[in-house]
Amino acid sequence: MHVHPTSSSDIPAGPPSGPGLRVDRSGRGTFAVVAPRAEAVDLCVRRGSAETRHRLRRVDGGLHWDQVEDMLPGTEYGLRVHGRWDPASGQLANPAMLLLDPYARGISHASPLLSTMFPHEVDAMLEPASDVLVPSTVDSGPSAVWSVHLDDDAFDWQDDAPPRTPWTDTVLYEAHVKGTTARHPRVPAAQRGTYAGLGHRAVTDHLRELGVTAVELLPVHAAMDEAHLTRLGLTNYWGYSTLSFFAPNPAYATAAAQRAGAQAVLDEVRAMVRSLHAAGLEVILDVVYNHTAEGGALGPSLSLRGLDNAEYYWLADGAFLDVTGTGGTLDPRSMHVMDLVLASLRYWVQEVHVDGFRFDLATALARDDSGFRADHPLLRAISTDPVLREVKLIAEPWDVGSYGWRTGGFLPPFAEWNDAFRNDARSFWLAHPRERAASGDPAIGGVRDLATRLAGSSDLFTCQDPPGLPRSRSLRSPWASVNYLTAHDGFTLADLTDYDRKHNEANGEDGRDGTDDNRSWNHGHEGPVTPGTPEGEEILARRRRTRRAMLATLLLASGTPMITAGDEFSRTQQGNNNAYCQDNEISWTDWSLAAGADSHIGTVRALTRLRRELPQLRSAAFPRPADPARPGPDQVAWFSLQGEVLSHEDWFDPRRHVLQMLRPAPDPGGRHALVLLSGADRDLELTLPGAPWPQGAWTVVLDTSREDSEVDAAGQREVVLGDDGRRRLLLPARSVLVLVIEDTEGASERLP
Repeated sequence: MHVHPTSSSDIPAGPPSGPGLRVDRSGRGTFAVVAPRAEAVDLCVRRGSAETRHRLRRVDGGLHWDQVEDMLPGTEYGLRVHGRWDPASGQLANPAMLLLDPYARGISHASPLLSTMFPHEVDAMLEPASDVLVPSTVDSGPSAVWSVHLDDDAFDWQDDAPPRTPWTDTVLYEAHVKGTTARHPRVPAAQRGTYAGLGHRAVTDHLRELGVTAVELLPVHAAMDEAHLTRLGLTNYWGYSTLSFFAPNPAYATAAAQRAGAQAVLDEVRAMVRSLHAAGLEVILDVVYNHTAEGGALGPSLSLRGLDNAEYYWLADGAFLDVTGTGGTLDPRSMHVMDLVLASLRYWVQEVHVDGFRFDLATALARDDSGFRADHPLLRAISTDPVLREVKLIAEPWDVGSYGWRTGGFLPPFAEWNDAFRNDARSFWLAHPRERAASGDPAIGGVRDLATRLAGSSDLFTCQDPPGLPRSRSLRSPWASVNYLTAHDGFTLADLTDYDRKHNEANGEDGRDGTDDNRSWNHGHEGPVTPGTPEGEEILARRRRTRRAMLATLLLASGTPMITAGDEFSRTQQGNNNAYCQDNEISWTDWSLAAGADSHIGTVRALTRLRRELPQLRSAAFPRPADPARPGPDQVAWFSLQGEVLSHEDWFDPRRHVLQMLRPAPDPGGRHALVLLSGADRDLELTLPGAPWPQGAWTVVLDTSREDSEVDAAGQREVVLGDDGRRRLLLPARSVLVLVIEDTEGASERLP
């Protein structure tokens, strides 16, 4: 190998427009990298087994750069940094480390974490070899992951166009690229668990029929396992351990694409996006810009740490600030970190055609020296970027730092995961009934919190409004609340009804990992029951009924619903509520369940159809109290089991377990919707609202007490007219019913 000497005669006159590799078709151009504290940076090019080193001879504003040539697509390259080794001050320069270009579009291969990737000497367990960190002298080049230059114009998009689904019509489906199709019988074996498999018609047809409009994919950025998982012989299945913010993870590509190289891997990702778009489905990427696979102080040196540890990571007196739970945090105060994040986001929109992003631990991206800022420069830059403001932006509104829980605290155009919806829906359908059954006390529960979530959680999502602004004119809309019952992190829907406690033994952490606040209910038996026995079949039936009621709560609520892959047919993780390291049947979707007795596909289809047919369920404004004389758009009214408007005292009564929600038709001649929710443990006679509320022939269109939830003429639940002129029906225990009535009375007096 050879380091090219400096020659002042051919130093370029002006710096490039920014970091990264910029070359023409002949491979001539510039390369630049940000490393303000580096004494020198070498660009290393690998051809075959030979490595050639080129000193970047110009430094300007912390940017090391130079002219390059012969950098054609497919060229493998990396970086080596010379500078101080002073771990106490956060300086970890070590030229023995071959580093990834932070702006590389492709990587050479997916790799396990190796001992050669640590900048300091480590033992066989990847622990420091001594109390004082001694720089490693082992050349990591032969075993390193190399950057690969790609041709961004090589793919035929075939007139691909993003679906641009309005937020009000959006139904999200959170999925893992590998796990979704690893066991799919209709996906060709060579494509199972891959980008190509996710774009297969067997998957897209299922999603379209389910009523989903967008897939929210767990991280697809190139990733690497953490040291503690490597020691346990496990892997980071979820992928929240980013190696590159631009390159896709080669491990999710078909074997043929991996053999063909980084260009084929990227093209397979693009083909997946193109196929999903052709099916009318948007693609949302879960992105991790709050930390990287380099972890904390004792982690490997893969890219940013070796380039300039103190520039990219948030250090205080040389120590890592950790608000992510991973040992380290990227520094959103750094203009170079901001530039890297923005460039990555724009790349995935412009070159890979994705439709939006879900930001992992987004609170960590919005911190400065004073804590969280809703108007943080990075968030403002994302929100006002001419490319990014055209796509969907979703925040996971918390981190593990001080005052890290910020649900509702972000500003438009961000939507946010609403953990309050998750908690309150679980409490109503699971935790409270479990506690009542155990104690015999009926005064546990109430309907106030559930009603708040059904109405779009304005208590949370209007908190950034200027004082005095009516909720009907809030800066935000109900769609900003991404409602969910489950996600990748936690129990599946089936496990919520099958287990009272977590069962994480396979994770190798003696049950210390994963939350204990599951708000679940095993319905009288922990885990699987013996099928075919009267007791077992009764428990199974009760569990299915609860799941259907919970799905109805999710899909009938104001906001943006998110379904977790497999919940529509009762996927189980065997009670594991933290399966991040289970790249096996524990996590993979079992498609054989789709045809089983526990499948709720029909229920989800019926609910998404109702959501499309009843626009008041997709209101763009937070609902205001309904006017019985002039029922109209963006209104809601609440009633008791007896059909009476709930009083102030009623809202605080823990003995109330039944709620009626009236959503008037938004247009004259439409259909009013009445949603009945019963968390009671027995059937009850319910009285529908009387005059002056809408009267007439109410029709039951959905009944979750039925196994398929859909209602036809033969299965119609009878609404009877009592002697007092009030309409009544038998409300089944632990169920949700939807009734509709045509808006025929006083339509001419409706609000515009």
